[in-house]
Amino acid sequence: MTTTQSAAALPVNTILNGDCIAEMAKLPDASVDLIFADPPYNLQLKGELHRPDNSRVDAVDDAWDQFSSFEAYDRFTAAWLAEAKRILKPDGAIWVIGSYHNVFRLGAELQNQGFWILNDVVWRKSNPMPNFRGKRLTNAHETLIWASRSEGAKYTFNYEALKALNEGVQMRSDWVLPICTGHERIKGEDGAKAHPTQKPEALLHRVILATTQVGDVVLDPFFGTGTTGAVAKMLGRDFIGIEREADYRKVAEARIAKIRKFDRQALEVTASKRAEPRVPFGQLIERGMLRPGEELWSLNGRHKAKVRADGTLIGDDIKGSIHQVGAALEGAPSCNGWTYWAFKRDGKMVPIDLLRQQIRAEMHAH
Repeated sequence: MTTTQSAAALPVNTILNGDCIAEMAKLPDASVDLIFADPPYNLQLKGELHRPDNSRVDAVDDAWDQFSSFEAYDRFTAAWLAEAKRILKPDGAIWVIGSYHNVFRLGAELQNQGFWILNDVVWRKSNPMPNFRGKRLTNAHETLIWASRSEGAKYTFNYEALKALNEGVQMRSDWVLPICTGHERIKGEDGAKAHPTQKPEALLHRVILATTQVGDVVLDPFFGTGTTGAVAKMLGRDFIGIEREADYRKVAEARIAKIRKFDRQALEVTASKRAEPRVPFGQLIERGMLRPGEELWSLNGRHKAKVRADGTLIGDDIKGSIHQVGAALEGAPSCNGWTYWAFKRDGKMVPIDLLRQQIRAEMHAH
């Protein structure tokens, strides 16, 4: 099957009706970019849970969350993860989310099947449900595991976009986000919440923005009320949902139909510096942006060097690249010459990186 045929055969932007393993089995090999899976938690609740005032807690006690034993749950986990691995592209990745009831079993099976764990993320709930019995700590987080399909896979990670989302600071592996409440919590016709474990859109926004590109296919085998699909559509990604419960499918379809995709410009994110085209310093001299013999100054004003015709520098009898000369003058193990050196124009210091950005902008325009 050619790539174009397999892409055409993919039921993108639809919710498949059926069991996740059976429906995944119908999809072609290596056809999806990312899987976000929120499998049943197998909560092992014993009896009803009541608040101190004796009102009943609306806990997850649905039939789909029940398994007869850990062995049964493990067999189910192994089966759906095997299908997930088959349909992921070689450089695809998976996110699974769980609680202490199941996340360790999920993590072990991911490793058993050759997935490569990249991070575990703690989603710390800023508004968790209290512990009513007072016998344990208030359970205030869930754990996400992010894994590539195999060790050495070139998975997508939009590092700079996540850093921008976090006000210029590296994104950490503990995410403080509220649980789904208020206007975002979807209610059924009876006014009760439509799904007991609906995930907040903020969580999916971060996952999809971080680990996919516009136009990628995101599969959610436990689609529920469709948070993954709603956020994927908003962010210009294609989705495939699998959901066997008719009530959830109905809610998800209505919800996703109302979503508007962001415009193309709004979907662009801060690119990784590594993804930018490489510009050799020598190109600045070839193009006459800097001249041989022109002096460069360190931005801290302490050092200077002369530009040579071949794109090397000479300063204090040290010859070499913009990086080597900068490092030697500073006595540092390394130096990013692009951010270290500047030239003077009209009495002002101008970083050489501005010239590199100019060339890159021209490359993008073509």
